[in-house]
Amino acid sequence: MIKGAPRTPDQLLSGMEALSDPARLRLLRLLERHELGVAEMTDVLQMPQSTVSRHLKLLMDRGLVRSRSRGTTNLYRMAVPELPAPARRLWLVAREQTEGWATLQHDKLRLERRLAERQRDSQAFFAGASRRWDRLRRELYGEAFTRAALAALLPADAVVADLACGTGSVAAEIAPHVARVIAVDQSPAMLSAARKRTARLRNVELLRGDLASLPIPDASCDAALLLLALGYVAEPQPAVDEMARILKPAGRAVVVDLLAHDRDDFRREMGQQRLGFEPEALRALLADAGFAHVSCRELPPEPEARGPALLLASGARPSAKTAVIDLATRETRRARR
Repeated sequence: MIKGAPRTPDQLLSGMEALSDPARLRLLRLLERHELGVAEMTDVLQMPQSTVSRHLKLLMDRGLVRSRSRGTTNLYRMAVPELPAPARRLWLVAREQTEGWATLQHDKLRLERRLAERQRDSQAFFAGASRRWDRLRRELYGEAFTRAALAALLPADAVVADLACGTGSVAAEIAPHVARVIAVDQSPAMLSAARKRTARLRNVELLRGDLASLPIPDASCDAALLLLALGYVAEPQPAVDEMARILKPAGRAVVVDLLAHDRDDFRREMGQQRLGFEPEALRALLADAGFAHVSCRELPPEPEARGPALLLASGARPSAKTAVIDLATRETRRARR
Protein backbone atom coordinates (compact mmCIF):
# COMPACT_ATOMS: atom_id res chain seq x y z
CA MET A 1 0.00 0.00 0.00
CA ILE A 2 1.04 3.59 -0.50
CA LYS A 3 1.29 4.10 3.27
CA GLY A 4 4.63 2.36 3.19
CA ALA A 5 7.58 2.44 0.81
CA PRO A 6 6.65 0.68 -2.49
CA ARG A 7 9.34 -2.02 -2.31
CA THR A 8 7.38 -4.62 -4.28
CA PRO A 9 5.54 -4.39 -7.60
CA ASP A 10 2.21 -4.88 -5.81
CA GLN A 11 2.85 -1.94 -3.51
CA LEU A 12 4.00 0.26 -6.38
CA LEU A 13 0.98 -0.64 -8.48
CA SER A 14 -1.30 0.07 -5.53
CA GLY A 15 0.16 3.55 -5.25
CA MET A 16 -0.16 4.12 -8.99
CA GLU A 17 -3.78 2.90 -8.91
CA ALA A 18 -4.67 5.61 -6.41
CA LEU A 19 -3.45 8.24 -8.88
CA SER A 20 -4.76 6.60 -12.04
CA ASP A 21 -8.28 8.04 -12.05
CA PRO A 22 -8.97 11.62 -13.27
CA ALA A 23 -11.56 12.16 -10.54
CA ARG A 24 -9.07 11.21 -7.84
CA LEU A 25 -6.44 13.50 -9.34
CA ARG A 26 -8.93 16.37 -9.26
CA LEU A 27 -9.80 15.57 -5.64
CA LEU A 28 -6.16 15.53 -4.61
CA ARG A 29 -5.45 18.83 -6.35
CA LEU A 30 -8.29 20.37 -4.30
CA LEU A 31 -7.35 18.73 -1.02
CA GLU A 32 -3.64 19.47 -1.32
CA ARG A 33 -4.30 23.11 -0.34
CA HIS A 34 -7.81 23.17 1.11
CA GLU A 35 -9.78 21.35 3.79
CA LEU A 36 -13.22 20.59 2.36
CA GLY A 37 -16.41 18.73 3.13
CA VAL A 38 -18.05 16.22 0.82
CA ALA A 39 -20.82 18.67 -0.15
CA GLU A 40 -18.22 21.25 -1.19
CA MET A 41 -16.28 18.71 -3.24
CA THR A 42 -19.49 17.51 -4.87
CA ASP A 43 -20.28 21.06 -5.92
CA VAL A 44 -16.77 21.89 -7.16
CA LEU A 45 -16.26 18.64 -9.09
CA GLN A 46 -19.91 18.44 -10.24
CA MET A 47 -20.08 14.78 -9.32
CA PRO A 48 -22.64 12.78 -7.32
CA GLN A 49 -21.95 12.54 -3.62
CA SER A 50 -21.72 8.77 -3.85
CA THR A 51 -18.94 9.07 -6.46
CA VAL A 52 -16.96 11.55 -4.41
CA SER A 53 -17.33 9.40 -1.27
CA ARG A 54 -16.19 6.29 -3.13
CA HIS A 55 -13.02 8.00 -4.39
CA LEU A 56 -12.35 9.51 -0.96
CA LYS A 57 -12.53 6.09 0.66
CA LEU A 58 -9.93 4.70 -1.72
CA LEU A 59 -7.64 7.68 -1.18
CA MET A 60 -7.99 7.35 2.59
CA ASP A 61 -7.31 3.61 2.40
CA ARG A 62 -4.08 4.42 0.55
CA GLY A 63 -3.11 7.02 3.16
CA LEU A 64 -3.26 9.97 0.76
CA VAL A 65 -6.15 11.73 2.47
CA ARG A 66 -7.08 12.23 6.12
CA SER A 67 -10.27 13.48 7.74
CA ARG A 68 -11.44 15.12 10.95
CA SER A 69 -14.85 15.83 12.41
CA ARG A 70 -16.30 19.31 12.77
CA GLY A 71 -19.64 18.97 14.49
CA THR A 72 -21.76 16.74 12.27
CA THR A 73 -19.50 17.25 9.23
CA ASN A 74 -16.31 15.46 8.18
CA LEU A 75 -13.59 17.60 6.63
CA TYR A 76 -10.94 16.12 4.34
CA ARG A 77 -7.43 17.19 3.41
CA MET A 78 -4.53 15.59 1.60
CA ALA A 79 -2.11 14.05 4.10
CA VAL A 80 0.91 15.80 2.59
CA PRO A 81 3.11 16.04 5.71
CA GLU A 82 2.60 12.36 6.54
CA LEU A 83 3.34 10.98 3.07
CA PRO A 84 6.47 8.82 2.93
CA ALA A 85 9.09 9.85 0.39
CA PRO A 86 8.10 7.26 -2.30
CA ALA A 87 4.44 8.28 -2.18
CA ARG A 88 5.40 11.96 -2.29
CA ARG A 89 7.52 11.36 -5.38
CA LEU A 90 4.62 9.63 -7.14
CA TRP A 91 2.35 12.54 -6.28
CA LEU A 92 4.85 15.16 -7.50
CA VAL A 93 5.03 13.39 -10.86
CA ALA A 94 1.24 13.25 -11.10
CA ARG A 95 0.98 16.89 -10.07
CA GLU A 96 3.51 18.01 -12.67
CA GLN A 97 1.76 16.08 -15.44
CA THR A 98 -1.61 17.69 -14.64
CA GLU A 99 -0.37 21.30 -14.78
CA GLY A 100 -2.25 23.13 -17.49
CA TRP A 101 -5.20 20.69 -17.41
CA ALA A 102 -8.19 22.83 -18.37
CA THR A 103 -10.54 20.90 -16.08
CA LEU A 104 -8.52 22.02 -13.07
CA GLN A 105 -9.04 25.66 -13.96
CA HIS A 106 -12.79 25.13 -13.89
CA ASP A 107 -12.47 23.34 -10.54
CA LYS A 108 -10.46 26.29 -9.25
CA LEU A 109 -13.13 28.80 -10.26
CA ARG A 110 -15.92 26.78 -8.62
CA LEU A 111 -13.80 26.36 -5.50
CA GLU A 112 -13.17 30.11 -5.31
CA ARG A 113 -16.93 30.64 -5.41
CA ARG A 114 -17.44 28.20 -2.52
CA LEU A 115 -14.69 29.82 -0.46
CA ALA A 116 -16.22 33.24 -1.13
CA GLU A 117 -19.53 31.92 0.23
CA ARG A 118 -17.74 30.89 3.42
CA GLN A 119 -16.29 34.38 3.72
CA ARG A 120 -19.69 36.01 3.25
CA ASP A 121 -20.95 34.11 6.31
CA SER A 122 -18.27 35.78 8.42
CA GLN A 123 -18.91 39.20 6.88
CA ALA A 124 -22.64 38.89 7.57
CA PHE A 125 -21.88 38.18 11.21
CA PHE A 126 -19.69 41.28 11.57
CA ALA A 127 -22.17 43.51 9.77
CA GLY A 128 -24.72 42.74 12.47
CA ALA A 129 -22.29 42.57 15.39
CA SER A 130 -20.43 45.87 15.09
CA ARG A 131 -22.56 47.68 17.69
CA ARG A 132 -22.34 44.93 20.26
CA TRP A 133 -18.90 43.52 19.37
CA ASP A 134 -16.98 45.02 22.31
CA ARG A 135 -19.46 43.67 24.85
CA LEU A 136 -19.75 40.33 23.04
CA ARG A 137 -15.99 39.89 22.80
CA ARG A 138 -15.52 40.82 26.46
CA GLU A 139 -18.24 38.38 27.58
CA LEU A 140 -16.91 35.53 25.46
CA TYR A 141 -13.16 35.96 25.82
CA GLY A 142 -12.47 38.44 28.60
CA GLU A 143 -9.85 41.20 28.34
CA ALA A 144 -6.59 39.72 29.60
CA PHE A 145 -5.65 38.37 26.16
CA THR A 146 -5.28 41.93 24.87
CA ARG A 147 -2.84 42.87 27.60
CA ALA A 148 -0.92 39.63 27.08
CA ALA A 149 -0.61 40.40 23.37
CA LEU A 150 0.53 43.97 24.03
CA ALA A 151 3.21 42.72 26.41
CA ALA A 152 4.76 40.80 23.51
CA LEU A 153 5.11 43.85 21.27
CA LEU A 154 8.22 45.86 20.47
CA PRO A 155 9.21 49.00 22.44
CA ALA A 156 7.20 52.20 22.43
CA ASP A 157 8.70 53.74 19.25
CA ALA A 158 7.26 50.94 17.10
CA VAL A 159 4.98 51.18 14.08
CA VAL A 160 2.28 48.61 14.85
CA ALA A 161 -0.18 46.97 12.47
CA ASP A 162 -3.51 46.07 14.12
CA LEU A 163 -4.94 43.56 11.64
CA ALA A 164 -8.68 42.83 11.69
CA CYS A 165 -8.92 45.79 14.06
CA GLY A 166 -12.70 45.55 14.58
CA THR A 167 -14.07 48.56 16.40
CA GLY A 168 -10.59 49.94 17.09
CA SER A 169 -10.46 49.12 20.80
CA VAL A 170 -6.96 47.65 20.62
CA ALA A 171 -5.68 50.37 18.29
CA ALA A 172 -6.92 53.00 20.73
CA GLU A 173 -5.23 51.22 23.62
CA ILE A 174 -1.93 50.86 21.77
CA ALA A 175 -1.77 54.31 20.19
CA PRO A 176 -0.63 56.30 23.27
CA HIS A 177 2.35 53.97 23.69
CA VAL A 178 3.74 53.67 20.14
CA ALA A 179 4.75 55.95 17.30
CA ARG A 180 2.03 54.86 14.87
CA VAL A 181 -0.79 52.34 14.53
CA ILE A 182 -2.00 51.10 11.14
CA ALA A 183 -5.41 49.51 11.72
CA VAL A 184 -6.92 47.33 8.97
CA ASP A 185 -10.34 45.70 8.72
CA GLN A 186 -12.50 44.40 5.86
CA SER A 187 -15.86 45.29 7.44
CA PRO A 188 -17.16 48.82 6.72
CA ALA A 189 -19.32 48.65 9.85
CA MET A 190 -16.33 47.82 12.03
CA LEU A 191 -14.21 50.56 10.45
CA SER A 192 -16.95 53.10 11.02
CA ALA A 193 -16.99 52.24 14.71
CA ALA A 194 -13.18 52.31 14.83
CA ARG A 195 -13.12 55.73 13.16
CA LYS A 196 -15.32 57.17 15.90
CA ARG A 197 -13.27 55.59 18.65
CA THR A 198 -9.88 56.77 17.34
CA ALA A 199 -10.97 60.18 16.00
CA ARG A 200 -8.76 62.07 18.47
CA LEU A 201 -5.73 59.85 18.00
CA ARG A 202 -3.58 61.41 15.29
CA ASN A 203 -1.18 58.48 15.08
CA VAL A 204 -3.87 55.93 14.10
CA GLU A 205 -4.43 55.24 10.39
CA LEU A 206 -7.51 53.23 9.43
CA LEU A 207 -7.51 51.21 6.21
CA ARG A 208 -9.98 48.83 4.62
CA GLY A 209 -8.37 45.64 3.38
CA ASP A 210 -8.38 41.85 3.25
CA LEU A 211 -6.05 39.91 5.55
CA ALA A 212 -4.76 37.98 2.55
CA SER A 213 -3.86 41.18 0.68
CA LEU A 214 -3.02 43.94 3.14
CA PRO A 215 -2.87 47.57 1.92
CA ILE A 216 0.45 48.04 3.74
CA PRO A 217 3.90 48.30 2.08
CA ASP A 218 6.55 45.61 2.48
CA ALA A 219 8.76 45.78 5.56
CA SER A 220 7.05 48.88 6.96
CA CYS A 221 5.98 47.76 10.45
CA ASP A 222 7.88 46.87 13.59
CA ALA A 223 5.09 44.69 14.95
CA ALA A 224 1.81 43.14 13.79
CA LEU A 225 -1.13 42.05 15.88
CA LEU A 226 -3.84 39.60 14.77
CA LEU A 227 -6.44 39.05 17.48
CA LEU A 228 -9.38 36.63 17.12
CA ALA A 229 -9.31 36.85 13.32
CA LEU A 230 -7.81 33.68 11.79
CA GLY A 231 -10.90 31.68 12.65
CA TYR A 232 -12.93 33.87 10.29
CA VAL A 233 -10.85 33.28 7.14
CA ALA A 234 -11.20 30.28 4.86
CA GLU A 235 -7.43 29.85 4.49
CA PRO A 236 -5.29 31.17 7.38
CA GLN A 237 -1.84 30.73 5.79
CA PRO A 238 -2.10 33.68 3.35
CA ALA A 239 -3.07 35.97 6.23
CA VAL A 240 -0.03 34.90 8.25
CA ASP A 241 2.16 35.24 5.15
CA GLU A 242 0.95 38.83 4.80
CA MET A 243 1.92 39.52 8.41
CA ALA A 244 5.43 38.43 7.56
CA ARG A 245 5.54 40.56 4.41
CA ILE A 246 4.69 43.86 6.12
CA LEU A 247 7.16 43.39 8.97
CA LYS A 248 10.67 44.81 9.00
CA PRO A 249 13.56 42.41 9.63
CA ALA A 250 13.42 41.39 13.30
CA GLY A 251 9.81 42.66 13.50
CA ARG A 252 7.47 40.69 15.76
CA ALA A 253 4.08 39.14 15.10
CA VAL A 254 1.51 38.25 17.78
CA VAL A 255 -1.52 36.07 17.06
CA VAL A 256 -4.33 35.30 19.51
CA ASP A 257 -7.05 32.87 18.53
CA LEU A 258 -9.25 30.09 19.85
CA LEU A 259 -7.85 26.83 21.16
CA ALA A 260 -9.28 23.85 19.27
CA HIS A 261 -12.73 22.96 20.62
CA ASP A 262 -15.85 20.95 19.68
CA ARG A 263 -18.54 23.64 20.08
CA ASP A 264 -19.89 23.73 16.54
CA ASP A 265 -22.98 25.64 17.67
CA PHE A 266 -20.65 28.34 18.98
CA ARG A 267 -18.74 28.41 15.67
CA ARG A 268 -21.96 28.88 13.70
CA GLU A 269 -23.27 31.56 16.06
CA MET A 270 -20.04 33.54 15.72
CA GLY A 271 -19.78 33.09 11.94
CA GLN A 272 -16.38 31.42 12.25
CA GLN A 273 -14.81 29.12 9.67
CA ARG A 274 -13.11 26.65 11.99
CA LEU A 275 -13.20 25.15 15.48
CA GLY A 276 -10.07 26.89 16.73
CA PHE A 277 -6.46 25.77 16.37
CA GLU A 278 -4.25 23.16 17.92
CA PRO A 279 -1.10 24.81 19.36
CA GLU A 280 1.12 22.92 16.92
CA ALA A 281 -1.03 23.94 13.95
CA LEU A 282 -0.86 27.63 14.90
CA ARG A 283 2.87 27.33 15.50
CA ALA A 284 3.26 25.73 12.06
CA LEU A 285 1.38 28.59 10.36
CA LEU A 286 3.92 31.08 11.67
CA ALA A 287 6.87 28.83 10.89
CA ASP A 288 5.67 28.27 7.31
CA ALA A 289 5.38 32.04 6.87
CA GLY A 290 9.08 32.33 7.69
CA PHE A 291 8.91 33.50 11.30
CA ALA A 292 11.73 32.52 13.63
CA HIS A 293 11.66 31.96 17.40
CA VAL A 294 8.02 30.90 17.16
CA SER A 295 6.23 30.16 20.41
CA CYS A 296 2.63 29.25 21.19
CA ARG A 297 0.97 28.93 24.57
CA GLU A 298 -2.51 28.50 25.98
CA LEU A 299 -3.99 31.41 27.92
CA PRO A 300 -5.85 30.59 31.16
CA PRO A 301 -9.58 31.28 30.68
CA GLU A 302 -10.90 34.24 32.62
CA PRO A 303 -13.63 33.51 35.20
CA GLU A 304 -16.33 35.44 33.35
CA ALA A 305 -15.41 34.37 29.82
CA ARG A 306 -18.05 32.15 28.17
CA GLY A 307 -16.17 31.33 24.98
CA PRO A 308 -13.49 28.69 24.32
CA ALA A 309 -10.00 29.08 25.76
CA LEU A 310 -7.43 31.04 23.76
CA LEU A 311 -3.93 30.60 22.36
CA LEU A 312 -1.20 33.22 22.04
CA ALA A 313 1.47 32.66 19.38
CA SER A 314 4.35 34.94 18.51
CA GLY A 315 7.35 34.97 16.23
CA ALA A 316 10.00 37.26 14.79
CA ARG A 317 10.74 38.11 11.17
CA PRO A 318 14.29 36.91 10.41
CA SER A 319 16.96 39.57 10.25
CA ALA A 320 18.15 40.66 6.81
CA LYS A 321 21.24 38.51 7.21
CA THR A 322 19.24 35.28 7.41
CA ALA A 323 16.19 36.21 5.31
CA VAL A 324 17.51 34.80 2.00
CA ILE A 325 18.49 31.48 3.56
CA ASP A 326 15.18 31.26 5.39
CA LEU A 327 13.19 31.96 2.21
CA ALA A 328 15.02 29.24 0.30
CA THR A 329 14.42 26.75 3.12
CA ARG A 330 10.73 27.60 3.30
CA GLU A 331 10.19 27.30 -0.47
CA THR A 332 11.96 23.94 -0.50
CA ARG A 333 9.74 22.69 2.32
CA ARG A 334 6.57 23.79 0.53
CA ALA A 335 7.70 22.26 -2.78
CA ARG A 336 8.21 18.90 -1.09
CA ARG A 337 4.63 19.03 0.15
